[in-house]
Amino acid sequence: MDRPPLPPFTQETAARKVQAAEDAWNTRDPHKVALAYSEDSVWRNRDTFVTGRPQIVAFLTRKWEREQDYALRKDLWAFDGDRIAVRFQYECRDTDGQWWRSYGNELWEFDTHGLMTRREASIDDVRIEEHERRIHGPRPAAEHGQPFPLR
Repeated sequence: MDRPPLPPFTQETAARKVQAAEDAWNTRDPHKVALAYSEDSVWRNRDTFVTGRPQIVAFLTRKWEREQDYALRKDLWAFDGDRIAVRFQYECRDTDGQWWRSYGNELWEFDTHGLMTRREASIDDVRIEEHERRIHGPRPAAEHGQPFPLR
């Protein structure tokens, strides 16, 4: 099953792939998100390693149980052939009510069907107060493709 856009990526198709990933992750639906990854996709997310869709679903289920009111922004950083690099920020609150902003970079690799076969994510967390939040739900369509400020 193809998952367009397919590699090799152009500036336009890489940007569409990044926006599609952001939109999917903002649903917080682990089963929907997992469909973008190959059956044997391998991940490194911080210090956690997972392989395959069932482990991806389990990982994301645990993640969004901990990270409440999760809202994400992704920006295309670079692309080449079947690879895309993104930078991202997301905000969420933990079960104690503390708000966090997480900054990260991801490296993605895709198969010929447009499914992600490899995802490596490095992420740092910054404690914030609720009034410091700037990500509130999914990105409005009018803001697609707009870079997100570092601070």
